[in-house]
Amino acid sequence: MNQKFKRITTDPEIVNGQPCIRGMRLTVRRVVESVALYPDRAELKAEYPELEDEDIREALEFAALSVADEILPLEAA
Repeated sequence: MNQKFKRITTDPEIVNGQPCIRGMRLTVRRVVESVALYPDRAELKAEYPELEDEDIREALEFAALSVADEILPLEAA
């Protein structure tokens, strides 16, 4: 992953070094999960008022790049 992210940080002292938003204890994973839970951005921002639009965009971009070349087996429904 060569992309530089300005809002995603890692620190071994914060949630065991997981990628977080701007040094907060809010992980990229939590943001991506929350986008799925709250498709209405107003609801998402009400739940996480510290999130900014650019935080959400970078979290989604980071997640997309993280799985870009992986093949994930899916079971039939």
